[in-house]
Amino acid sequence: MSRPRALSGFPEWLPAAQVVEQLVTDSLRATFELHGFAPLRTRAVEPVPVLLGKGETDKEIYLLHRLQADEGVAPGDGAALGLHFDLTVPLARYVLENAGHLAFPYRRYQVQAVWRGERPQEGRYREFVQADIDIVGDGSLPFHHEVEVALVAAEALSSLPLPPIRMRVNNRKVAEGFYLGLGVLDSGAVLRVMDKLDKIGPAQVTTLLVEDLGMSSAQADACVVFAGVHGQPGTGPGPVLDDVAALGVQHPLLTEGLDELARVVEAAEQAVPGVLVPDLSIARGLDYYTGTVFETHLVGHEGLGSICSGGRYDELARDGERSFPGVGISVGVTRLVGAVVGRNLMAADRSVPTAVLVAVVDEQQRRESDSVATALRRRGICTEVSPSDAKLGKQIRYADRRGIPFVWFPDPSGQDQVKDIRSGDQRPAERDTWTPPPADRAPTLHSTRPKESS
Repeated sequence: MSRPRALSGFPEWLPAAQVVEQLVTDSLRATFELHGFAPLRTRAVEPVPVLLGKGETDKEIYLLHRLQADEGVAPGDGAALGLHFDLTVPLARYVLENAGHLAFPYRRYQVQAVWRGERPQEGRYREFVQADIDIVGDGSLPFHHEVEVALVAAEALSSLPLPPIRMRVNNRKVAEGFYLGLGVLDSGAVLRVMDKLDKIGPAQVTTLLVEDLGMSSAQADACVVFAGVHGQPGTGPGPVLDDVAALGVQHPLLTEGLDELARVVEAAEQAVPGVLVPDLSIARGLDYYTGTVFETHLVGHEGLGSICSGGRYDELARDGERSFPGVGISVGVTRLVGAVVGRNLMAADRSVPTAVLVAVVDEQQRRESDSVATALRRRGICTEVSPSDAKLGKQIRYADRRGIPFVWFPDPSGQDQVKDIRSGDQRPAERDTWTPPPADRAPTLHSTRPKESS
């Protein structure tokens, strides 16, 4: 077999990075479960018409078909299947199919791969893992859940040794109300254009609004000025409310959205001061968002893009007259891990789960080493046996290269010894009672950023 060619956008990391990814997802799961979210896993494919109806993603959807595809099945047919591009659309379908068996409000978390046919670059992949939480109601969903998911996400990210995070928040009602107050009726189209502001800049956005959407220059300029309104950490919603009022645009939906935005910011300022700030440039391009929307960045690494985003949706899941509104937020696990590992911001203290390597004095005594490993594993201590009976110094170096902190030296007479190869400390140990320090039982994450000088 010839050497395989790497596929751009489909990351396959080395063991050290894979351990970081596992620890990150474990930490996120733990926080989500602390707040009562239950796990969910859905299928990887959905009917293409369902995927096409949920946002500006038609150029990004991967189709799924057999090598000898069925004749007569076109991408737009109901029989055509595509890989899901997020976890919210599958959630909506799952809720509709299982509504009679779910207790509402339904709280779920989901850690799973998604696929998008994007141009690969830092922070953008074709296959990547997301970690989502959502709260779905039956018929209605109280506003306080919009505050809740933001605080849970902030807590989940703050539990990791990351650079400081900044969560930028807006409300689709604010933007839509402003556009309606300007006399622009197709607010959804404007939102999709405004969502490109960070990527293409205000000049090109203005051009798109005028040439593609038929807005006047004055209307387009007002939209760009409006999107430039944002708050500062710790100042609350007041300055933003004043700046919007100064623009002189009025509409009932704008007033309603500003009230909801203020409530989210005020609640977050009490729970996680300085983390959440109002920013009216946040639009979120997918059509299904209807209320609060979020984007989260690492402070000092804003060029990476959002590592955590989401919002409120009222019309994504509907069965006749019965609707299932929800609110959710998604952590881009692959984007986050790729950034923190690639930029040397965070690492695991070892690249294997193993806490103890049991040495093999000679092959005739391997069974004794296996017996030690069995006794340690029985008590939940991750253990492996040396692959060879090389000189003990070589076995210790093998453990050191893999990051294994302890080497166990078995003795047929029962005088076993265990060595902490980091400190060189070596002591007698009983295989049925010895336990490593809690910090050494499993790999842990730590920040690798230089400490700021005082």
